[in-house]
Amino acid sequence: MAEKKLASVKFKNAGKVYYFSTDLLLDKGENVVVETARGLELGEISQELKDLSEFDLDTELKHILRKATKRDIDNFEKNLIDAQKALETCKEIVSRYDINMQLTKCEYTLDKAKIIFMYTSDDRVDFRELLKELATVFRCRIELRQIGPRDKAKVVGGIGTCGLPLCCSTMLGEFNGVSINMAKNQMLAINIDKISGACGRLLCCLKYEDDIYTQEKKRFPKIGSKVKYEGNDVKVLGLNVISDLVKIDSKNGVIFVSLDEITFDKNNNNHNNNHHVHKGKKNER
Repeated sequence: MAEKKLASVKFKNAGKVYYFSTDLLLDKGENVVVETARGLELGEISQELKDLSEFDLDTELKHILRKATKRDIDNFEKNLIDAQKALETCKEIVSRYDINMQLTKCEYTLDKAKIIFMYTSDDRVDFRELLKELATVFRCRIELRQIGPRDKAKVVGGIGTCGLPLCCSTMLGEFNGVSINMAKNQMLAINIDKISGACGRLLCCLKYEDDIYTQEKKRFPKIGSKVKYEGNDVKVLGLNVISDLVKIDSKNGVIFVSLDEITFDKNNNNHNNNHHVHKGKKNER
């Protein structure tokens, strides 16, 4: 019997990676069938297999059931079409009930033993009667899963302010905490409309450059501090980290000068008031 390996499996292009064990010979990009908490699913090997001995795992991993066959892949493709039809049917059924829920997406498990409806709602939804009707119509297990604004944007997709498809639906496997302090650290104007994404929450991309700004700002004087410029003490009013410029209040008025043109005591330079404290979900808007 072949040695068991660690397999990284994802279920969507921008989905989170899950780990399984396997003694199959599998290459990156191959489709496999696995059993998850949701049921039977088709996944894709996202990385080359690794030795289990390299990882200190707290829990026992589930095994990959098999390589996906042509029939598995055909069933998966057919389920995508059937799920879209089921979503429209469910929307029609929901419209007859006095409940506040907006259906977003529908998914079948590979064997169609279960159907999952994702929805958003501002209220707590009592859908006991709805579940009974859905079970009668679809004749399988029903799961109604409430998702948040970020998850909805990931599911629906769209175009960001950068002109590219949303990161959450193309490359982000999971969401990291984003805080308003990251915008402040990057010296962005705190205009919520401009620093919010399609989901209405803070832009995920605020996190991309935050560490770089924190590191680069160590080369600059603190805003409000005094520095030397042309032999005179001047006050620092602002920074342009990208262009290496410092905004100062000089005898000639407010001007931008190159960082190389001023002198200051870097040992006493402290940007703690601009440094964000990242505490994950608690800081997320």
